[in-house]
Formats: sequence, structure tokens, C-alpha cells
Amino acid sequence: MVSQHGILLAAGLISDHFGPLVAKVCDCLLRHGALQLTEIVRRLKLPQGQVKNSLLVLIQHNCVQAFSSPRGDRTITLYLAIFDNVLHRLRFSKFISIIRADIPESEALIEGLLQNGRLTFDQLVGRTISKVPEGTIRPAREEIRMNFNRLVYARYVERCPKAEPYFNPQEDEQSTGARRRVPKTAEEVLSLEQKVVNTATLSDPERFSEIPYSMEDASKTNDCPHNAVAGAKRKHGAFEVDEELNSTIAENEVLWRVNFEKFIFCLKKKFCADRKKPKLKVGTHPIWESFFEANLPDKDTNSVTSSINGILEKLGQKEGGAAMSIGDIKPVLLDLQCTTSDGEEFTFDLRKMVEACRNEEIESLVKKKYGQEAFTIFRLLVTQGCAVETDQIIDTTILDKQIVHSTLYKLWNDGYIDTEQEQGTHSFLYGEPKIHFVSSSSIISTMLL
Repeated sequence: MVSQHGILLAAGLISDHFGPLVAKVCDCLLRHGALQLTEIVRRLKLPQGQVKNSLLVLIQHNCVQAFSSPRGDRTITLYLAIFDNVLHRLRFSKFISIIRADIPESEALIEGLLQNGRLTFDQLVGRTISKVPEGTIRPAREEIRMNFNRLVYARYVERCPKAEPYFNPQEDEQSTGARRRVPKTAEEVLSLEQKVVNTATLSDPERFSEIPYSMEDASKTNDCPHNAVAGAKRKHGAFEVDEELNSTIAENEVLWRVNFEKFIFCLKKKFCADRKKPKLKVGTHPIWESFFEANLPDKDTNSVTSSINGILEKLGQKEGGAAMSIGDIKPVLLDLQCTTSDGEEFTFDLRKMVEACRNEEIESLVKKKYGQEAFTIFRLLVTQGCAVETDQIIDTTILDKQIVHSTLYKLWNDGYIDTEQEQGTHSFLYGEPKIHFVSSSSIISTMLL
């Protein structure tokens, strides 16, 4: 469940971008979880038409996902706010900067998708042409298509997920019931939001399927940097008709959107690369930069993996890099906490470093706000990485029992930690909390406010 701080931040963003009415609907979904249209209307006491239009705006901008779910003997439609996608609106300028550096000719296309949420390729073409200043040569449709396919090929853009996937929470609970008896950690159990998003997501071949080129346009695409975009191998006869049909559908009917996952991965890479630079030894900067530049395309967005040959190739393009050998590179990568199983590919765990840096910042915030005792307790919970019993906290920190209880209450009350207890309530007055663990999502929301 999203913390109070997170709800305030998300509702404020939506209000600034789409107005107070849409923000009320978003706020309602964040506070109460997945709801039917009639339930939202009842809670907000607003006309059904206004609520429906607000939901359409939120869906258009990827802030809400609809899904079907059984209730009794019928199937109903529920609407669920996607909190992370709302927060991504704070990062739009950074997303554009990434494209400006990587595929500058496609910047206008990404800008259009960020501003409008979901568009067909045909709508993107119209928008792109309309933005060209008078007296400037307008880009041809095929040029726009080539630039768009570059974005799809690099996975910056994806086909929109299923509009209303089927998801049964009860079946999911039964399949994961055994895990609930195990003391939980922050990442052990997926939230309802994550499960619904996973259910709605298309398979990778569908998700990143580029717009096909027609036969007469194939000759114009020879300048494209990769064969996949150009569609080099063309069929003849009846297959030409199928390609034309697929191209028409992809251009006029398929909705496209920005792939937030890819952009967050790029930001993580940049953050980790920059964070390590001050600690690098003299002469090792080019190796570290080349390692990130040689990143192999992979589904995993929590780590960077580069082959030794790819690193050497990128290193050869840098001043003084051509003189470096494999013997110079491997010790540096291992010193920078990269791992390898065969000596040919090296992997750096982005998530581990991002979490470590975030924890340092949070610990500093806790110490400044609550004092040394709170810092000691919070550091223990972060270090353990799982739920810790109250008695264990007292024994490990060697702090007075009363101080521990009062400090835990302050941290829990402000959303820095979560608690579990045998009575199944979060009350600190009735029944002593049994275990405590760090509430990462709540803390991030607090820090952003």
C-alpha cells in the first residue's frame, strides 16, 4: 500500500498536470486500491461521466490499469492506480535527455509520447510534421518511421499492454499461501500492482515488434544502422500483401507508449557510473566508461553485463585506450565489484549499488531527524535486510527497552518501518509488535516530498 506521503505527492503531480478532478480519482484509487467505477463514484460523490472521463485520462497517460476479475458468479472491471508511473512524470526531462544523447533524431517522437501518453504511429507522424517550423523541410513519413523503429529496436518505446487483462487475486493468494507463513522481506512478495502490471504486459516479441516496411519503401531504408529496422529479407507474392496489412495495422491501430523500464535502467547506469568515478584509480576511468558503453542487450534491468571483447572495442575508441590489454582490464573490473563466471563476460549489480546509496542517504536523514538511537536501530534493520524481532533489536543495539519502543513507534508512525504482530494490528498500544522491517517505498515517497 502506498504511504500517506506518496499519495500526497502523486495526487499533487496529477493535479498539476490534469486538474483537481482527475487528481481526486487518482487519490481515491491510491488510498483504497483497485475499485469498480461505481465504487469510485460512490466514494467521491461525483457524476459517473466525470469519473469515467478522469479514468480515461489516467489510462491514456499510463497512470491507471484496468483489469477484469471475478466477483461471485460474474466478472467485473476494476481500476488500479500505478503509483510508479505517476512518479515517473517527475523524470520526463531526464528521459528526453537520454534520447537526445543516444538517438537525437528521435527526440520529437519521444516528446510526443511523453506529452500524450499513448499514440498510434499515424498520430505521431501528424504531430511531428505539425511541429516543424514554417520554412523548414518537413520530414518524410518513411524517415519518421525509421526514427521510430530505432526507438522500438532500442526498447525505448513499446506497444501498449493489454487493455483489460483477466486477473484473479484469490487464485493468486492460494498459489502463494505457503510463502506467507515465512517471515517476509521487502522484496519477497509482489504487490497487487506489480502482479496486474505483469499480467497486462505483452510478450517481448509482441511488445517490441517494429512497424514493417512495405516493398516500395525497403530500398529507402538501406541507411538504417541495423538490419532489423530495415527489414532486410523480404518475402514475395502473397507475403507482400500480409506485410502491407501488418504495416497498416501497426501504423493506424496499435497504440504505443514510452517504456519506463528502459529509461529507469539508463538512469541507474548513469548514476552508478558517476557514483564510482571519484573512487577510481588514475587511468581507470576509460575502462569503467567502456564497460557501461559495451552493455549487452538483456532483459535484466537490474544489472549491466559486458563482454571483454566489447569493452576492448569501446576502449580502443578512447584516448590511450588502444594500448590497454585484457590483463589491464580484468583487475580493474574485479576491483570495482564486477563479477564473472567465465572471464569473458562481467556483470555489475546496479540494484545493489542503488540500494546501498539510497540507504546511506536515508540513514543520514533518520539520524538528523530522530537522533543517534534511531540511526542505530534503522541501520540494524537495513543491514539485516529482513524482519527483526523487538527483543533482538534491544539485545543487538544495547539500548534501553523504553527508548527502543518509543523510537520504533516514531519510525513506524512516519512510515520509515513496517511492523507485524500476532494480533494482526499495527497498534503500539494494544499488543507489542513482534517484528519490524524497513518500508522502502514509504521512505522514497517521504524523501521526494
